[in-house]
Amino acid sequence: MAELKIGFHVSIIGRIDEAVDRAVEIGCNTFQIFTRNPRSWKAEELKPDEIRDFTEKVEKYDMQPIFAHMPYLVNLASPRPKIYMLSKKTLKTELERCRILKIPYLVTHLGSHLGAGREKGLKRIIQAINEAYDSTNSEVMLLLENTAGMKNSIGSTFEEIKYIIDNLKSPDLVGVCFDTAHAYAAGYDLRTRRAVEETIHRLDGIIGFERLKLVHLNDSRGGLGSHIDRHEHIGLGNIGEDGFRAILKSRLGRLPLILETPIDERRSDVENLLKVLELAEAED
Repeated sequence: MAELKIGFHVSIIGRIDEAVDRAVEIGCNTFQIFTRNPRSWKAEELKPDEIRDFTEKVEKYDMQPIFAHMPYLVNLASPRPKIYMLSKKTLKTELERCRILKIPYLVTHLGSHLGAGREKGLKRIIQAINEAYDSTNSEVMLLLENTAGMKNSIGSTFEEIKYIIDNLKSPDLVGVCFDTAHAYAAGYDLRTRRAVEETIHRLDGIIGFERLKLVHLNDSRGGLGSHIDRHEHIGLGNIGEDGFRAILKSRLGRLPLILETPIDERRSDVENLLKVLELAEAED
């Protein structure tokens, strides 16, 4: 089996280039970061020496492709004018920060229409993405992440993600991030080899597998179709070890894998990474 491209969402506390060191320390060959404080609308300017050290370390440790994630506050589907304006501004800023840091992919949640209606929410997302690319001329690819289907959220079905992509001015600049925990909670079964292949077949038929650039590899505390967005350690949740063995041996396992598993006393990041490697190599 080819070597897995596997990593974690790592902290940028201190200097942004220290994120690369943290990824290397736990045995990653890819990683995901926030480029700034994810709980603030304000972004500190990237310092030239940090940009240089970050890009040099990524190259030195052969980490490409790497990924950035949009901040938590962003809601591209929001009907609230101020939040929508700030969300659009943040998207433009993040595309530019990724360009400067030579990060080829930026992951975004699609947000919530907050009861204003799915159609209006979808239109806002499409408008925000179009505006961002019109104003930045960025070649960073935006990855739309599927959601667990919580109330008023957008993007829990492959059909909604396809609708957004199909209605963009530059659909080639947008891809997909497939989160296993979110998919399972949204009703896409991943517990067996047959279920995994059926889910991949549905994704391929609706969105196109070639649009998939990243897998967020997380187990789910919520049950199938529960719409509960709670990540669990690999194999300890409702997808289970058999499910992850099937995921890793499928086409999904050939894509970059980013874990966003819990931080608690039950299992460390290194132990989750070792569990993934164990399941990938296990005999059927």
